[in-house]
Amino acid sequence: MVAGLSSLDSIELREKTVLVRVDLNVPMQGGKVTDNTRILRLLPTLEYLLKKNCRIILLSHFDRPKGKFVPSMSLAPLVDAVSEVLGGKEVKFGVDCVGTAAREAVNRLGKGEVLILENLRFHPQEEAGDENFARELASLGDIFINDAFSASHRAHASIVGLAKLLPTVAGRLMEQELEALDTMFAKAQKPIAAIVGGSKVSTKLALLENLSKTMDKILIGGAMANVFLQAQGYSIGKSLCESGMKKTALSLLKNAEKNNCKIILPVDLMVAKKFALHAPNRVVPVDAIPDDLTAVDIGPESVRLFVDELRECKTIVWNGPVGAFETSPFDISTVSIARSIAALTASGKCKSIAGGGDTVSALMHSGVMDSFSYFSTAGGAFLEWLEGKTLPGVVALLKAA
Repeated sequence: MVAGLSSLDSIELREKTVLVRVDLNVPMQGGKVTDNTRILRLLPTLEYLLKKNCRIILLSHFDRPKGKFVPSMSLAPLVDAVSEVLGGKEVKFGVDCVGTAAREAVNRLGKGEVLILENLRFHPQEEAGDENFARELASLGDIFINDAFSASHRAHASIVGLAKLLPTVAGRLMEQELEALDTMFAKAQKPIAAIVGGSKVSTKLALLENLSKTMDKILIGGAMANVFLQAQGYSIGKSLCESGMKKTALSLLKNAEKNNCKIILPVDLMVAKKFALHAPNRVVPVDAIPDDLTAVDIGPESVRLFVDELRECKTIVWNGPVGAFETSPFDISTVSIARSIAALTASGKCKSIAGGGDTVSALMHSGVMDSFSYFSTAGGAFLEWLEGKTLPGVVALLKAA
């Protein structure tokens, strides 16, 4: 248990009506959930509450409707997905999260039953952190459980407001996420390395700055590596690159050196004329990228370099793929590194943690999710935690304890 955090075991829950903030913002296509990982991770909390014969009210957002009702962003399709994870148990649905419709849906809810209320973000007051909106939500239950670490970087009404109005504890997933992060960072074994990928330095500037103070090594891949290569004088052809970040990249390299943090960049790249499935490609050194080609993945020598550096580490953190892994064969390097880390973890040579939407997708694609020490389903919250930021939802939980 993270110091100062109250868990489900610390409060009397039997036959209570509980409001559970969850994150059902999952990938969907054609009205069907395509990845139910986030829902599966809620099982420990839901099963515990069902054993306590609670009336369970699930609160969640979905996408960004900007305070308006958007039919395609309704939580109604999630009813079947949650029911399936609960072994076919009936899950009810309320067509609103506040007002008469919500109240009637809660009143019809029996002990040991589950209800999903409609998308919180259909109301602008949710993202505004409106106190009156939080009071309306609070009036529906006896106890508040925050099990949405992935949304706890937002000071929204259902995250922070509810924690001020009801007896509040952390759900099992929240507890698990915080314990894993605390173990990996506050108590991490050294040497510790971070793999940072993705497309833009600008979106991970704070992350890189903070990691350079805490990591022994940072391995940079993906399109963001192009910025550092260009800053060092390499021609990068038609590769995706934030050219305006050159000074920032040089500054990051300089600060990392001051902090005794080793920055490892690719030494070769896979390049192609077009970004398409099975597009013709070849591998070139970073100092020989053709003017008419685009870097789509790091090359085999870079993979060997990265893996050799990781073998020396006791703790490995991963955020962001090192290539355009969604399209074959530009997934080769990401898969190779993922499987190497999985093997190191399985042999007990290191502990590994991965987080961020693209990273989790990459691990699933590589078939090694169960082989990492821990993977976080959070995106923005995981990033902000790595950046050293305080998460409003976690602060609210600690204050409520």
